[in-house]
Amino acid sequence: MWRAIALTLFPEMFPGPLGESLAGKALKEGVWALEAVDIRRFARDRHGTVDDAPFGGGAGMVMKPDVLSDAIAAVSPRSGGPDVPKLLMSPRGAPFSQARARELAKGPGVLLVCGRFEGVDERVIEAHALEEVSVGDFVLSGGEIAAMAVMDSCVRLLPGVMGAARSGDEESFEDGLLEYPHYTRPASWTGPDGIERRVPEILVSGHHGKVAEWRKKRREEITRERRPDLWARRTAKTDEEK
Repeated sequence: MWRAIALTLFPEMFPGPLGESLAGKALKEGVWALEAVDIRRFARDRHGTVDDAPFGGGAGMVMKPDVLSDAIAAVSPRSGGPDVPKLLMSPRGAPFSQARARELAKGPGVLLVCGRFEGVDERVIEAHALEEVSVGDFVLSGGEIAAMAVMDSCVRLLPGVMGAARSGDEESFEDGLLEYPHYTRPASWTGPDGIERRVPEILVSGHHGKVAEWRKKRREEITRERRPDLWARRTAKTDEEK
C-alpha cells in the first residue's frame, strides 16, 4: 500500500479534497493511506512552542529544529523506512514535475513536511536530507495545500485509481508537451457571445490516423505558444538525440 504522511501544524486540513473523487475512493478502498501528524505534539514546553525568532534578525518566525527533527524521526519508521523520500514544501524548492510524481508513485510512499512561518531551520533540512519541492512560483500561507497537490498527482498514478489504464498517456507534461484541446457533444454550440462554434471536422471524420496527427500538431503548437520553456527543453533534447 502506498502511504503518505504529512507533518503539519494543521492536521485537520487533511484529507480535505483528497477525501473526494478518485483519490477519496482509492483512500476508502485501501489503495493508499494518509496520516496527518501534528508537529506541535513534539513541542518541548507546555505552551506547545514550535517556532522562534530568526538569528540575525528579520521579520517572521522560524520552525524550531529540535521540535521538527523529533517529529520527522518519530514518523519516519512507519512511513516505509529511511529510504522513503522526505519532501519539504518550499517556494525555493525544485519545481515539482510529472516525472517526479511518477517516480514517487512507484515507491512505497512519501513523507511531506508542511512548512509554516518564514521557513524551516536550515539544519533540519541538512540533517534529514529533506528534498525541497515547489509547486509554483508563488508563496502560500503554508505547505499543506502544496502537499495535497503532490499527493494527488501521485495517487492518481497508482494502479487501479484512474478508470482507464491509458487515460494519462497523453496528458500535459507526460512527454514534455501540453495537452491537446478537447471537444464533446453537441458538435455545434453557440456560446453566450452569440457565436456558433463547431467541433473541428477532423475529429468527426472517423480517420484515427489523421486525428492522432492533428492532436500531436495542436499539442506542439500550444506548448510552443504557452510554455516556451518546455518547448525549448523538448527541442534541445531532440537535437541531442539526433
